Amino acid sequence: MLLKGKVAVITGAGPGLGRTLSVLMAREGASLVVAARSRDTLEKIATEVSAEVDGEVLPVPTDVTDAAQVKALADATIERFGKVDVLVTAAFPGTHRKNVLDMDDAYLARWRQAVDIAAYGTLLACRHIAPHMLERGGSIVNLTSMSSRMGYGGRSDYAAGKAAVHLLSHALADELGPQGVRVNCVAPGWIASDVLEDWMRTRAAAEGTTYEDILARDTGAMALRRIATEEDVARAVIFLASDQAKATTGATIDVNAGQHFT
Repeated sequence: MLLKGKVAVITGAGPGLGRTLSVLMAREGASLVVAARSRDTLEKIATEVSAEVDGEVLPVPTDVTDAAQVKALADATIERFGKVDVLVTAAFPGTHRKNVLDMDDAYLARWRQAVDIAAYGTLLACRHIAPHMLERGGSIVNLTSMSSRMGYGGRSDYAAGKAAVHLLSHALADELGPQGVRVNCVAPGWIASDVLEDWMRTRAAAEGTTYEDILARDTGAMALRRIATEEDVARAVIFLASDQAKATTGATIDVNAGQHFT
């Protein structure tokens, strides 16, 4: 098991990718601390992981933009496990598409909140958890996006937040490398989900065609002719978190099925 004996903290451990990360990292032997704003969501994930894997899972409700709560997350991890080996940051709110010139005051506030969760939330998690890695070394894996390199109309909040995390990770890799702490990114493209399928069906209806035609067109532009799954993304995270990547830092693994080459 790639993470046997390691303690991993996952922020943004909500439904979808966060849950998949939790399950697969636990299968690889990690003890987990899962953090998100919703206690109910975290307890559900902890129950699901514990039912499938004989490992420890500590749910800690956390708003990653609140420094006191993030520090409490770090303290709870050390109190329970005595160490932390891996930090995975995956917190980001769901957003709606809106062009910059169409944003009213309320949406401008949402835009700022989205960037705060991605960028400032990642900064706070690293600031308060990385110090506990300095004696033994460790691995930080930040979830960015294909959009951190190429923005799309209507998604400037997503692109700006993820781009900030991307370059923050470079700076942290330089700062923490001498202490043996590695900092890397995983940048997913589209991830197969009900939300993505609904968006494709909406496009199909608007164009007067079928979902199957839209899917074939979109995947036809991808080198692997398919859309990446949550497990595909989680496996890249696990690799970077593990000792298999012990000489890799300041890097980004793209998981987009060949939708965009870098």
